[in-house]
Amino acid sequence: MRTEIPSPSLQSKLPTVGTTVFTVMSELASATGAVNLGQGFPDFDGDSRLVDEVSKAMQRGLNQYPPMAGVPALREAVAAKMQTLYGHSYNPNSEITITAGATQAIITVILAVVHPGDEVIVLEPCYDSYVPNIALAGGVVVRVPLTPGTFRPDFNKMAAAITPRTRAIVINSPHNPSGTVWSQEDMLQLQQLLAGTEIVLVSDEVYEHMVFDGQQHQSAARFPGLAARSFIVSSFGKTYHVTGWKVGYVAAPASMTREFRKVHQFNVFTVNTPVQHGLAAYMGDPSPYLGLPQFYQRKRDLFRAGLSNSRFRMLPSEGTYFQCVDISSVSDLNEVDFCHWLTREVGVAAIPLSAFYANGFDQRVVRFCFAKKDETLQTALQRLSRL
Repeated sequence: MRTEIPSPSLQSKLPTVGTTVFTVMSELASATGAVNLGQGFPDFDGDSRLVDEVSKAMQRGLNQYPPMAGVPALREAVAAKMQTLYGHSYNPNSEITITAGATQAIITVILAVVHPGDEVIVLEPCYDSYVPNIALAGGVVVRVPLTPGTFRPDFNKMAAAITPRTRAIVINSPHNPSGTVWSQEDMLQLQQLLAGTEIVLVSDEVYEHMVFDGQQHQSAARFPGLAARSFIVSSFGKTYHVTGWKVGYVAAPASMTREFRKVHQFNVFTVNTPVQHGLAAYMGDPSPYLGLPQFYQRKRDLFRAGLSNSRFRMLPSEGTYFQCVDISSVSDLNEVDFCHWLTREVGVAAIPLSAFYANGFDQRVVRFCFAKKDETLQTALQRLSRL
């Protein structure tokens, strides 16, 4: 008879964390055959030219470790793009680092700058990795709500949350999950709020190229007082429809980048070599990311038009590839139960906005992702039209 040997008992470093809602809803969508408008990824392929460039790099033998900070040509391409779009000059050798996606970039930033007991301000609702990252660093999470309904930043509440122990603040624009985009005035107010402090800004800008209706993305790089204190995070996966490649980057002043790289070299060391070379070659043509606002605005408009005669009340979608809707006129269920019901009974998966709040704040709002083929969106809209 086999004797079971007990495993060591572990004290969890993340005792309140379970499986992410994105995984749960994607698994439910798969099990029920629902259209998955929950998790934020495209169901269409990236540009075949990009795939060809990666394949060429493999065939050229570029398959061994690249430099820890990233392939120089790719760092140079990122610096050139940021100079052109945002007017800030980053040194590709000392101020740009290629990462294993934006999620790795963010936890690396937090581990590099947050010491036990340091406070970090997060603006809720927020992407679900922020809070666990801070906990793993031993930091103290300070939650400041974005304004319910509009999801605009409340600078009075932000100012009230700052203490001598505040080490960092995390912002995200264009904003997941709400689709809100921070304005130039918002960024100027933030710059004024942080002036004269030692607070680090973590600016999550993974949807930087998905800003609609003629607006400009207000990167922290545009504002000298913010650029000097910012880790700016972005994602090639989001920009080029290849989320599974998990490649992103961080731009920051040299002194801050040095600390970032100390951690980066020990949690991933470096990132997929042929993909980096392929991206560097592909970025020689800026049209794919310059055309992204129009590409996703058309999908947004298609999706919104399809919902216009429904009982959903659509919230503004200024950027990202997400559309939030108020379900109050559709159902009496709470957000979580509604999303499960919608997936099982209607055949469309969505994400409850309460999943982006620590206390599960329920506003009767759910999030759809419209980064899908037109036929996928049409199928989803036909099913939603029955409500």
